[in-house]
Amino acid sequence: MLGAIALALLAVVIDNYLPVGGLRLPAEIGKLVIQGTTITMEQPHLTGFTGDQRPYEFTADAAQQDITKPDLVQLQRIRAKIEMADKSMVHLWADTGLFNMKTQMLLLNQNIHMVSSTGYEARLSQASIDMNKGTVVSDTPVWVKLLDGDLNAKQLQIDDKGSVLRFTDVTMVLQSGKQDAKAGQP
Repeated sequence: MLGAIALALLAVVIDNYLPVGGLRLPAEIGKLVIQGTTITMEQPHLTGFTGDQRPYEFTADAAQQDITKPDLVQLQRIRAKIEMADKSMVHLWADTGLFNMKTQMLLLNQNIHMVSSTGYEARLSQASIDMNKGTVVSDTPVWVKLLDGDLNAKQLQIDDKGSVLRFTDVTMVLQSGKQDAKAGQP
C-alpha cells in the first residue's frame, strides 16, 4: 500500500511540478522524501478494520521503500493499537520492522513491547508475523507479565489469530497472593 501511495504521489509530482531543468535529488515534498531509489514517507499513519471488523491503528516515524525492491517496506519506530476478539486493546511498539507486501510478512526487530488492556505485557527482541495466516513466531527469548506472575521462554509461537500460544523452554514465577486476595473479596 505504501508503495502504491508513494508511486502515485511521485507521478503527480513529476507530471505537475517537475522543474524545467529536471528533478534534483534528494527532493523533499512535504512528508515524502526521495533520495536515489529510496522513497521515505515520514509519519505514516494507517487506520482500518480487520476482516472481522475490529479496528486497528498503525503509525511509524518513517517508512522507506526502495523502488528497485517494491515489495519491501522498512519501518522505523513502529506503534500500533489493535482491538482483540474479546474487545480488549493491545498496544505494540517496536524499534524497526520490515514488511513484505507480496508475502504479507512483517518482521519486527529490537525492543518489541506489547501491553494489553487486560493486564498482560510482553517483551521480545524479534518476531515474524504472517498477516495471512494470523501467526507470530519469535525464536528469541520472550518475557510475559501474567496477571499472577512472570513467564520467560526461549521461543514463542502464536497460531489461529491469537487463540493458541506455544512457549518453548519455559520458566515461570507465580505470585499466589494476588489470586488468593481476589478470591476473598466480596
